[in-house]
Amino acid sequence: MRLNDKIAVITGAASGIGLEIARTFANEGARVALADRAAPEVEHAAAGIVDQGGRALPIVMDVTDEQQVDQGMAQVVTAFGRIDILVSNAGIQIVAPLEQMALADWRRLLAVHLDGAFLTTRAALRQMYAQGGGCIIYMGSVHSKEASVLKAPYVTAKHGLIGLAKVVAKEGARHGVRANVICPGFVRTALVERQLPEQAAARGLTEEEVIRDVMLKDTVDGQFTTTRDVAEAAVFLAAFDSGALTGQSLVVSHGWCMQ
Repeated sequence: MRLNDKIAVITGAASGIGLEIARTFANEGARVALADRAAPEVEHAAAGIVDQGGRALPIVMDVTDEQQVDQGMAQVVTAFGRIDILVSNAGIQIVAPLEQMALADWRRLLAVHLDGAFLTTRAALRQMYAQGGGCIIYMGSVHSKEASVLKAPYVTAKHGLIGLAKVVAKEGARHGVRANVICPGFVRTALVERQLPEQAAARGLTEEEVIRDVMLKDTVDGQFTTTRDVAEAAVFLAAFDSGALTGQSLVVSHGWCMQ
């Protein structure tokens, strides 16, 4: 197994991409801490992994709350002894034209994506530096590379994660810490499902047209990226066996963005 006995913390792990990564990591031998602000959901998700023979710990954590982040990461160390992998995945989406975007919405989205990444990274690095190494994976997006209308704070935040990963790669190298970003295309999670009527109304399209002419228009095969695709990319990055792969961004998008 590629992650045998590794200790992984995944934020936003109660559903969607985060839950798929947690399940996949557990299947690869990792002990996983599922962090999410939704207590019943994250407890149910962790229990499902345990029922399948995995080792999982639910952590109730709002990634924008400094005290909750520090306490949650300390809980992982108490339970498992170390933190080998952090997957900073928690995120939200707000769709609106920039001139109509409320400052409160702008700040709320940036807080989850960027403040959350900073707080969880800082807590993880303190443990990883003490133990002599680790791996941090940020959940970016094709919007870390490209821009779309109606998504100003999301595009800004996802671009920012690439900058953060590069700094962590440079600062963490002498401590044996690697940092990389996964940049998925559209994944049909609840987050994307909620966008369909919003984008349809904003663009004057049907939901089917949003899927065909907006979300999947630039893919090579008209297919959504799957949670499994993203989870396999996360395993690849987490299991990579040297410091050669750090400060990089891996696009998983059916060719929507090619580098």
